[in-house]
Amino acid sequence: MKDVLLIAVYALGGAACAGLLGAVALRLSRHRSVAVSLAVVAVVTVGAMLSGTLAVARAMFLSPHDLNVVTLVAGMAAVVSLATAVLLGRWVVARGRDLARAARDFGADGRFAPPPGQATAELAAVTRELAATSARLAASRERERALDASRRELVAWISHDLRTPLAGLRAMAEALEDGVADEPARYHRQIRTEVERLGTMVGDLFELSRIHAGALELTPSRVSLRDLAADALLGADPLARESGVRLCGDDLVHVPVDVDGKEMTRVLSNLLGNAIRHTPSDGTVAVRVDRTPSTAVLSVTDGCGGIPEEDLRKVFDTGWRGNPARTPPAGAGLGLAIVRGIVEAHAGQARVRNVPGGCRFEVTLPLADATG
Repeated sequence: MKDVLLIAVYALGGAACAGLLGAVALRLSRHRSVAVSLAVVAVVTVGAMLSGTLAVARAMFLSPHDLNVVTLVAGMAAVVSLATAVLLGRWVVARGRDLARAARDFGADGRFAPPPGQATAELAAVTRELAATSARLAASRERERALDASRRELVAWISHDLRTPLAGLRAMAEALEDGVADEPARYHRQIRTEVERLGTMVGDLFELSRIHAGALELTPSRVSLRDLAADALLGADPLARESGVRLCGDDLVHVPVDVDGKEMTRVLSNLLGNAIRHTPSDGTVAVRVDRTPSTAVLSVTDGCGGIPEEDLRKVFDTGWRGNPARTPPAGAGLGLAIVRGIVEAHAGQARVRNVPGGCRFEVTLPLADATG
């Protein structure tokens, strides 16, 4: 037992010396290639075994021949281990360079193509993360391009919608000034109508800018969605009568919600105005309030005949009008974008889907906290 303990001490001492030298070598080469680190580890491993073996062999007073045999065997093992470590290191370095090259291309053109061939688990994990990041960046760039196109289109439409009534206002003002207007009262009424429409457009632009800037300040209070819908129906009744559209609000249930009454009234007004404008005469616009276990749902169904499937996802985009016409009656394409912004500011969701004969806009809001 004493001899075994002595052998263990000699082996540990020799291996510890080799390990200490290896640790120093690893620290000095920590900024070098991984191939160098693997070679150092291989040398340390074999060196620790060799030094421990030689220490024990000398302590056991082996013959020179036996000592040479042990040294030769350990040396061959060292050569094989070192060669294996170098080959492994070169393979890892090559995979790392391929990944770095792919990442460099990823930064240049925004696309990431995983390098071919097998890689270590760590490099494979990095590759997956880079691929996921590339996908997220691609989606972000696509959204940015869509927003940019939407802004350019909005600017073009707004410019047109402002230029046309301003030119008309100037012509009517000049006619009144020159005294050539046959019916001054009619000109005055038309000027007032155009000014009100321009004021509405400017108000929508200001509201949308607050939404996009995150500056929309809400003052929520406990209200019934049924009462909000009933008030909105009363407000939209004159426009509906003028357009020959019937308003239906029979399916309104009491659902308490915590919302900003003024902003939510704007949402309902925009939805009803949009539905009435796109519903033909003698058509019907129906408003419904439902309740699910966790949400309140308000829906406005019109008789527009439906929206093409490829346009459904663009309905709430800024500036979208559903047709290429840039005539003032088409509106500036801001109403539904404002609807989505206000609803999402209330932690809700605005959706649209086609139904027989038209489409249904749905606003989903969280139910009021029962403890509130």
